[in-house]
Amino acid sequence: MTNPVLARSEAFARSGYASPAAQQYNQAGPTYTPYAGPMPGQPYAPGQPYAPGQPYAPGLPYAQPTWQPPVAPPVQKVMTLDDVITKTGLTMGTTIVVAILAVLATTTFGLPITGLYAAGIVCSLATIIFAFVAASRRRVGPGIAISFAVLEGVMIGAISLIFEMVYPGIVLQAVLATFVTAAIVLVAFRFGNFRLSGKMRKIVVIAMMAYAGVALVNLVLFLFGINLGLFPGPTGPVSWIAWLAAGVGVVLAVLSLVDDFQYVEQGIANRAPATESWRAAYGLTVTLVWLYVNLLRILSYLRR
Repeated sequence: MTNPVLARSEAFARSGYASPAAQQYNQAGPTYTPYAGPMPGQPYAPGQPYAPGQPYAPGLPYAQPTWQPPVAPPVQKVMTLDDVITKTGLTMGTTIVVAILAVLATTTFGLPITGLYAAGIVCSLATIIFAFVAASRRRVGPGIAISFAVLEGVMIGAISLIFEMVYPGIVLQAVLATFVTAAIVLVAFRFGNFRLSGKMRKIVVIAMMAYAGVALVNLVLFLFGINLGLFPGPTGPVSWIAWLAAGVGVVLAVLSLVDDFQYVEQGIANRAPATESWRAAYGLTVTLVWLYVNLLRILSYLRR
């Protein structure tokens, strides 16, 4: 899946989604109140309305069964673009704040940088597991989204501190480059009608799965002391394959961001519940963090 957090949710599906309130209304249908007067064949009692099968008494009304119109489904707050932007701001803000606190814990309170680096690797692996857990859940609430943002913050804090110590000012450059890139993609999506076709989305899916697999293998080999040169550290020579890997990573992150926007657009069109805005914020945070890491690498290559 392009983004399993969004791709596996019915609320962001291309068609066939109905909100829980609409599903309940469709199943229940209109309500009918049966006739409550005397049953046919029963003896007539004075003062009761006339019912079928009883002798007619002049001047008495004829009781008709009552028919109630269909009950409208309860009003449910739906997801809007403002909700998604607000929730994404909260998750990204949490990631940035936690990253700053992780850096301060090392530079101010004396936490060994090796400890922060180890915590960053653990949190990086935890985010992978976290994403699949979130994708399997029917509802992604603030607890899951904020917890993921905290893990991302520790990982980003460790990576950023290592690069900042070698290239002062590079973190601010990478943050600005990330938000500028995201803003350009959003403008192109909103006003330039920049979309991914069905075939292009399949190509992106295959490319991202291959990229993620290579990166995971590279990480495992790196932990055993084997460096393939795909993702070099902040120092040392940079091969053409490292440039290629970073460039492909940025391109795939941008295309993934466009795909996330398409999922959000479809969710709004489906009138998904407002709670689904947390799922959208989760997916966008994943993509934005990935974009930041790749831009940070490219900037470090340029400054070498």
